[in-house]
Amino acid sequence: MVIVPSSKAELRKEQRKILLRSGAAAMVCMLALGGAQYFLRGAKVFPDENLESRLLFIAAANLLLVVWVIIGVAMVARGRRHSAEDIGGSAYSRPSPRIAVAAAFLQNTLEQFVIASVTLSALVMLEGAAMMPFIAASVVLFGVGRVCFLVGYSKGAGGRAFGMALTALPSIAAFVIALAHLITRVWQT
Repeated sequence: MVIVPSSKAELRKEQRKILLRSGAAAMVCMLALGGAQYFLRGAKVFPDENLESRLLFIAAANLLLVVWVIIGVAMVARGRRHSAEDIGGSAYSRPSPRIAVAAAFLQNTLEQFVIASVTLSALVMLEGAAMMPFIAASVVLFGVGRVCFLVGYSKGAGGRAFGMALTALPSIAAFVIALAHLITRVWQT
């Protein structure tokens, strides 16, 4: 059952759920990202500082991220093949209820993938090997976030908020760190 607030009181209740669950996701992200940086920094599991190693590392991270886009594509494709309403494709009708959640998951995952891929790539190129633990933890959080987002989708905005925040917050942090590094670098020039 999809939860759609029908009154201002219900809307406020849903907004509180979003705030609480996003806050919980922020705490998980801080622990995971901070823990990875603290405990894994300097670990021998990450490649050297050279450009080739950084490019290989971010290529691997991007492949792990794009798995979730592939999963979304497969969910929509499978749903379309088994639905008379949807088999014609999205150009001819809106998704039926049968594939609506899969289509929404795919759309959101694609958006999140683009943001994560660009920000994490920028981070490893600007900050170097020191940020590899952060990037590894971000990839794990992305996957867990996608699962939580999908599982919570039918429970409304409050139900998907934890997964959404768990997916997005590491990318936002990577953006801020990379942008700060870039601004500092330009400022010093």
